[in-house]
Amino acid sequence: MSLPIGTMDLSTLDRGQMTLLGASFCVVLTLHFTVKLLSQHLFYWKNPKEQKAIIIIILMAPIYAIDSFVGLLDISGSKAFFMFLDSIKECYEALVIAKFLALMYSYLNISISKNIVPDGIKGREIHHSFPMTLFQPHTVRLDHQRLKLLKYWTWQFVIIRPVCSILMIVLQLLGIYPSWLSWTFTIILNISVSLALYSLVLFYHVFAKELAPHNPLAKFMCIKGIVFFCFWQGVVLDILVALGIIKSHHYWLDVEHVEEALQNVLVCLEMVVFSVLQQYAYNVSPYSREVESKFKLNEKNE
Repeated sequence: MSLPIGTMDLSTLDRGQMTLLGASFCVVLTLHFTVKLLSQHLFYWKNPKEQKAIIIIILMAPIYAIDSFVGLLDISGSKAFFMFLDSIKECYEALVIAKFLALMYSYLNISISKNIVPDGIKGREIHHSFPMTLFQPHTVRLDHQRLKLLKYWTWQFVIIRPVCSILMIVLQLLGIYPSWLSWTFTIILNISVSLALYSLVLFYHVFAKELAPHNPLAKFMCIKGIVFFCFWQGVVLDILVALGIIKSHHYWLDVEHVEEALQNVLVCLEMVVFSVLQQYAYNVSPYSREVESKFKLNEKNE
């Protein structure tokens, strides 16, 4: 007896096909929640400067999910292929970090390009911590130049990340990618992303009171959480491989590709969670309330 159209006999699927099916379901869920939030912001398009930044940020989850799913479609791909996929995620991460700072600037009505810094925040003290005190005074006063410096500290990662990614991929394809060079790129990128994140944390501590109505901590944790999980679960998987706990049971698939597949599956699962959390952190209500209140005011005037 044949199965009805649109049904699937899951018992006939092997482990790899079941993994792909589950991962694709996670990607669809991530897209569902993201498109829902995205459409709400487009419907209540009140503040283009802020909402453009928000849209770029909330697209981080589906981009990570789709990128990881593509990696699962070819789990036996080359190192250059997986390096390319990782580079897409990390380059977008750099853009998101810069856009998050731009969003915080917008909340405070700060414009670096127009040299606009509200009088209420000028002269505020910024306290640097180690190791930044090796390069900056421990305490400095906030002004236009200091705000510009914070912006540069975030945008340097936007430039360094893709440049390093292109060099890494090209060198990998040319077959001249020794371990010492890999470690060199890792150190450069870790310093770069640490500086970018440091500037965000510093900015939050200085303006925590003013930013409180905009729920910046939840917004930041949605970004930091994605970066945190992707990085540290990669470290844990490396340790498990080194200890021999994760092994390959296929002659055609080495343990590095198994580790890469596990990482991609975990990312697909996690992006569902973060796409749900973004519904709260980047809720459209601040913009919808303004639009609805204006609509009601127009009705009364009529």
